[in-house]
Amino acid sequence: MFKNILVPTDASEPAKHAFKMALELAKKYGSRIILLHVIFTPEALGYTLSGGISVPQEEMNIYGGEVLTATMAEIALGAVTVEKKLIPGHPVVTILEEIKKEQVELVVMGNRGYGPIAGSLLGSVSQRVLVKAECPVMIVKV
Repeated sequence: MFKNILVPTDASEPAKHAFKMALELAKKYGSRIILLHVIFTPEALGYTLSGGISVPQEEMNIYGGEVLTATMAEIALGAVTVEKKLIPGHPVVTILEEIKKEQVELVVMGNRGYGPIAGSLLGSVSQRVLVKAECPVMIVKV
């Protein structure tokens, strides 16, 4: 039923719960999980950092790897295949691109994350993906 399940993560509690839910579905349907962390870059919005401030790509990749590791920590994967991906860009745009590229049939994501509106009921990334995705989106609430 769901051959490819995409789980966007920022290692927040809602994202970890979404990953656990996706694992249960993957075990039931024999699915592959794509665990995605989008490394947000100001350039994704058309901005550049000024004043000599810069974060080397290598450091962003290290942090992104830590996000993926933290999401998977202490969770038994069983026989489920989990492909980890780090992609720089704008979270919503990148998630929508991955849905098409990987022929994703289900997105499972937390209701909110560590974004600028972290206290809202439904995060801005979750809300935009829910509206724009061309496949079912499951929002996991904590």
